[in-house]
Amino acid sequence: MSAVVTLKKGEGRLLKAGGMWVYDNETASITGEFENGDIVTVHDYDGFLLGRGFINEHSKIRIRMMTRNAKQEIDRDFIRMRVKHAWEYRKRTVETDSCRLVFGEADFLPGIVIDKFSDVLVVESLALGIDRMKGMILEAVTEVLAGDGIRIRGIYERSDAKVREQEGMQRYKGFIGPEFDTNVQIEENGIKYIVDVQNGQKTGFFLDQKYNRRAAGRLCRDARVLDCFTHTGSFALNAAAAGAESVLGVDASDTGIAQAIQNAQLNGLSGRVQFVCRDVFELLPELEQQGEKFDVVILDPPAFTKSRNSVKNAVKGYREINLRAMKLVKDGGYLATCSCSHFMTQELFAQTIQQAARNVHKRLRQVEFRTQAPDHPVLWAAQESYYLKFYIFQVCEER
Repeated sequence: MSAVVTLKKGEGRLLKAGGMWVYDNETASITGEFENGDIVTVHDYDGFLLGRGFINEHSKIRIRMMTRNAKQEIDRDFIRMRVKHAWEYRKRTVETDSCRLVFGEADFLPGIVIDKFSDVLVVESLALGIDRMKGMILEAVTEVLAGDGIRIRGIYERSDAKVREQEGMQRYKGFIGPEFDTNVQIEENGIKYIVDVQNGQKTGFFLDQKYNRRAAGRLCRDARVLDCFTHTGSFALNAAAAGAESVLGVDASDTGIAQAIQNAQLNGLSGRVQFVCRDVFELLPELEQQGEKFDVVILDPPAFTKSRNSVKNAVKGYREINLRAMKLVKDGGYLATCSCSHFMTQELFAQTIQQAARNVHKRLRQVEFRTQAPDHPVLWAAQESYYLKFYIFQVCEER
């Protein structure tokens, strides 16, 4: 029998609304023996059964729910069912050559992310309970994919995020099973990339912008394009492949720029794309002073905030970068801009962009609003699953 966690009266509101977490300050009592990482049963204050999840007293997220069925065994059959559902959803909603196969809470497997890059899997495990199930989950993934004739040649673990320390876990990266070449070639939107799953950011490549890159590319035919925070060149290469006259990609990472140059060569786009290693905040004022203007400017910055405490500073950063970008857009040109922090809400991000526009006397016409690709599904009531906000605007002078 598992231990039983009872919630305080009036607590668990997000959980009851469909969320996946129980916080440390929401629990009234724990009865029975358990070890951190064990599956426990969760009751409301009045004894009503709320489901089962794994517990960790080291974490502010005290319990991550696995099922709302309090009688459900969390075994191999259950894990395989969850994985099967995740894969069937991807087959229906996205191109699956490279995609996020498991997106943690949004796939009801809290605390684990699994990305598929062609025939390689990259796993990131961020919670103690799910870490114990990692081998079982990966076994289920390879079995489910094999059922569709897909053979996985290698698995690499990128559980090296600092958040693991908040769970009382050490950071880790390395091979799971036989070693393989960790520079993996993928194709997305018809463009080839080399993904460094060992040393690239996060799991090696940002799959969540897949269709946003394509949407921005549609605006770039015969255009002069500036791609800021280009990372490994993905937005820049989509722009070039769509027929841009010229593209300038900028990033502060030497490694990222080297990979971007390699990706441009891989696609035969080197003559149309130029990459420079610079701090974007320093470069944009210089371009403005030089009188430069672009038909399309793309902003894909890293998360300026990873906690509620730093949101105010993040607003300043987003306002500054969008203000600078708008000054560089030709009258009637286009700005694609995004935030990848779930703490920067859609409403706050929109307000920040609007404020930047007013400050530089620009008028914005919204072309479209987008979010993360469907292989990163947003689970309503699980706020952390909704993080990417992506706008495309036409930028017009005030007249």
